[in-house]
Amino acid sequence: MKLPKSRAGLGNRRRAWESSRMPVAIRFYDVVLSVHIFAVVVAFGVVFAYPVIDAQIKRANPEQLPALHRLHLVLAQKVITPAMAVVLLAGVYLAIDRDLFSKVWVSVPLVIIFVLFGLTGGVLTPTDRKLAELAERDLAAGAGFSGEYKAQEVRAAQFGSLALLLVVVAIFFMTTKPGGY
Repeated sequence: MKLPKSRAGLGNRRRAWESSRMPVAIRFYDVVLSVHIFAVVVAFGVVFAYPVIDAQIKRANPEQLPALHRLHLVLAQKVITPAMAVVLLAGVYLAIDRDLFSKVWVSVPLVIIFVLFGLTGGVLTPTDRKLAELAERDLAAGAGFSGEYKAQEVRAAQFGSLALLLVVVAIFFMTTKPGGY
């Protein structure tokens, strides 16, 4: 028995609607992937704004530089480093779940996150701590910023730029997946 045209059209529309709906089940892997991406945004998003923020403060309110350097320290301790830990843990889970550690697009960012932990704890945080102290000292002396402050500022800019470049390289590898999935 052939259905009337109006009923046949209804069936086609229903199948189209059903196929366009989101799946009811969300896989744990997808949740962890979302957490991983969110943690990358939290850990590194603000760091990409540092050069602009720092330049603006230095130009408009140099007396606020000690506070700026202390803000960098707080962000590194309470936001960036914990978010990097989430990036690492979620990334390790994702790689284990899909057996991806042999892939270059996984191994390169894995090495990069460890280098970033090292840069943050070994260079960037101590340099910001030193910059805060030197800025306070130099502002109290009233003679402008010392050569020592300027040298530490260059160090912070160089290592900060290296860290940003490493984040860009990691994102490139993770999104382009050289060598295939």
